[in-house]
Amino acid sequence: MKISQRAQAVAPSATLAVTSRAKEMKAQGFDVLSFGAGEPDFDTPQFIKDAAVESLKRGQTKYTPAAGLMELRKAIADKLLQENNLKYTPEQVVVNIGAKHSVYMAMQAALDPGDEVLLPVPYWVTYPETIQLAGAKAIILETTAKTDYKITPSQLQAAIGPKTTMLVLNSPNNPGGFCYSPEELAGLAKVLEGTKVMVLSDEIYERLVFGDTKFVSFASLSADAYNRTLTINGFSKSFSMTGWRLGYTAGPADILKAMSRLQDHVTSNPVTFAQYGAMAALKDQSGAVEKMRAEFEKRAKVMAQRLGAIRDVTCMMPQGAFYCFPDISSHLGRTIGGVKINDSMDFAKALLEQKMVAVVPGKPFGSPGNVRLSFACSLEQIEKGVDRIAQWLS
Repeated sequence: MKISQRAQAVAPSATLAVTSRAKEMKAQGFDVLSFGAGEPDFDTPQFIKDAAVESLKRGQTKYTPAAGLMELRKAIADKLLQENNLKYTPEQVVVNIGAKHSVYMAMQAALDPGDEVLLPVPYWVTYPETIQLAGAKAIILETTAKTDYKITPSQLQAAIGPKTTMLVLNSPNNPGGFCYSPEELAGLAKVLEGTKVMVLSDEIYERLVFGDTKFVSFASLSADAYNRTLTINGFSKSFSMTGWRLGYTAGPADILKAMSRLQDHVTSNPVTFAQYGAMAALKDQSGAVEKMRAEFEKRAKVMAQRLGAIRDVTCMMPQGAFYCFPDISSHLGRTIGGVKINDSMDFAKALLEQKMVAVVPGKPFGSPGNVRLSFACSLEQIEKGVDRIAQWLS
């Protein structure tokens, strides 16, 4: 059967592929320790589940507006005002089927073939594919550990060309675990003034920040930033609701209306009873999110310190999200267990096969000298897994 060139051009998700292979090996009886999944290991808080169950009991199982329940959109607008200093009307909010869907729909609504999108390294594996599916071209902005993997205002200024349509920002970052400071974001915002470059600000990990890290929404920096920014967020990471598939986009009314029209024909509405769970999440008074955040911070310190203690491995202390992104480039070119390690793909494959530890190669994130480890798992697993990595590399 014929397969479209569009579908053939899309690469499989490296993160999902690693997780899938690790699960297969576990099912075969292997003692696999997986650090692949970008998914909290906590259960969804009970009060959120209760709200969804109650909505089912009330018979709230029918269609809602494609953009989501007005009550939920108002709750999201209230949250953005109270927590992010962003004033949106409910009409400026569209609820999507997960933040991944939000990214896809935003790019479909905003990009045309030939447009160029500035994409800093390291980037989430889905960004290049959604850019490509919109017919646009990703312009890669390289970064290094010297700048904590962040782009600088001068670098942004130099990258803007006549076809530049969008800048993608993800802070806190997946896979890097870093977070742009308010001052760093303000510097980028200043460069964009007077241009036609819109910003897609993916803020899905906003509640998961550590230490003295301060999160700010890009759109809140100035009136100019507000008018050029699509703010993307969701419920998967902070509320441990990955399987509920609920994300949202907020921004200028004209592009949000376009997204809603597209969603009319692509998916109709997000799952109705899941939206009632989301409304409960936004009203959280239980401290459930803070408990999860605090536990992630403990794990971040242990994993980063343990990885950084391995010879010829460097690892930044994560500022947010739940990932460590160690630089293992000093080990590339080695032969370990009879396998030549040419890049992070070889590294991850050999580590899984020889030591039963699953990590995600950095190459699909644009960083072939790094690997990503999720610390959305127990401290016991972190200790045991890093021990295996250290033994393998020695």
